[in-house]
Amino acid sequence: MSISEKKLIIKGAREHNLKNVDLEIPRNKLVVFSGLSGSGKSSLAFDTIFAEGQRRYMESLSSYARQFLGRMDKPDVDYIEGLSPAISIEQKTTHNNPRSTVGTVTEIYDYYRLLFARIGQPHCPKCGQEIKEQSSDQIINTILSWPEGTKIQILAPVIRGKKGEHQKIIEDAKKSGFIRARIDGVMVELDENIKLDKQKKHTIELVVDRIKISSDVRKRIAESVETAIENACGIILVIKSGELLPDSETKSPDTEHFFSQKNACPDCGISIPELQPRLFSFNNPFGACPECTGLGEKMEFDIDLIIPDKSLSFNEGAIQWYNPDSAWNRARFESLAKYLGFSLDEPISNLNKNQFNQLMNGTLEPIQYIYEKSDGSGSFKYNQPWPGLFADLKRRYNETFSEAQRESLQRLMSHKICTCCNGQKLNPSALAVTVGGKNIHDLTLLSVEDSIKFFENLSLTETEKQIASQIEKEIKNRLGFLKNVGLEYLTLERQAGTLSGGEAQRIRLATQIGSSLTGVLYILDEPSIGLH
Repeated sequence: MSISEKKLIIKGAREHNLKNVDLEIPRNKLVVFSGLSGSGKSSLAFDTIFAEGQRRYMESLSSYARQFLGRMDKPDVDYIEGLSPAISIEQKTTHNNPRSTVGTVTEIYDYYRLLFARIGQPHCPKCGQEIKEQSSDQIINTILSWPEGTKIQILAPVIRGKKGEHQKIIEDAKKSGFIRARIDGVMVELDENIKLDKQKKHTIELVVDRIKISSDVRKRIAESVETAIENACGIILVIKSGELLPDSETKSPDTEHFFSQKNACPDCGISIPELQPRLFSFNNPFGACPECTGLGEKMEFDIDLIIPDKSLSFNEGAIQWYNPDSAWNRARFESLAKYLGFSLDEPISNLNKNQFNQLMNGTLEPIQYIYEKSDGSGSFKYNQPWPGLFADLKRRYNETFSEAQRESLQRLMSHKICTCCNGQKLNPSALAVTVGGKNIHDLTLLSVEDSIKFFENLSLTETEKQIASQIEKEIKNRLGFLKNVGLEYLTLERQAGTLSGGEAQRIRLATQIGSSLTGVLYILDEPSIGLH
């Protein structure tokens, strides 16, 4: 092995305040440069060693690629030998993007998204029922796996909780040869005179077949399952008769089993998109909350900014942005005050709860507004509900083309947790998918330490283990790196912009280690300070 393979050799380093420094640094060792401020530590580490490593890497690129990168000057040094590819990790908090979190910066969140796309269990966003997508063969095999002699009924749920008389559905079912149906939980013969209240919600399930499970009924069950699926758009209900309880003549209750050929709730009919990594990304429109676009918060008008001093009256300028000297504003608020029963000269704090609520959120009933023309030529009247200060300001903000007016209105707004996703950034379908009983946002709220414990105790089926083994390994490795650099207390949901310089540096170090590069020269800027 040559000496350059064992050491990094530097001769005649004169960058900045360095004076012809000659130095040999052992490779594959932890080497510390220490000394007084201004003694040349950074000049040697960053401006000489790292700069030369970066320059040599760029020179190895094609001339086409180099034209986009610009020219890098050679450091003032006579000779450097044994230089490895260099990576600099400095004390900087460079992530000001509100979408950047510890999870995204370390790429752990990317593996979370992949894990949920591969083995996530979808649930109905509305009722929470587990949703399973199964083929006809899987449904048939599940039914045949039940004990021999079990009595079952196969039903096709053609209507689930919808208002109407549904006479056409019933007539079409009779024409198709169906004899019985379960309507609102009661078995009826279809040739009876069935009348349903059109003002109430009804559930109609056609009885396709009644069978006792045995080894020779596979073909019959298969035909019945296909018929049910065809009539109920991919959904099937199987009622399994109760079994005799041990040492008793009583039976256990009948159980109902829903099966679906698509990712849709059999009760609510809500469909879940195909599980893909982009569904779990708050930076992708496919997965982001539609209201806050994945930020978890929105700019909303703030009561305390609209009315900062409730001891003032409207005439004293209590309500920001609404000029009391404006004839139009005065006419509107005089009509509102008359309707609600308060005076424009009394403090806003004197309004009772109902009056203040209607002032902010609007009235249900129309109010008569009277506007006196400024030239005294008369007045005009119109009737409409008061929209409320929130809605009125929001309309003005959305409709204005004036940047000055928009900026003026923004001063009355503050960041609020999104009421649609409750700050979880993702749409309901993404949040309804779980692994180990937790959705992806729940996982990001765990500390690194607790996340490690979660994956150590995660129970998966053999199939899931085969699918997720490599993904789980990468997640554990990266969580382990974060713990090893002393960041076990951080959560993956923590915004990158709130990290201290030391925390950000250690995260970058853990990310680099997680990339499993070999033969790399890492240069760390003061790694022992700025942790908290």
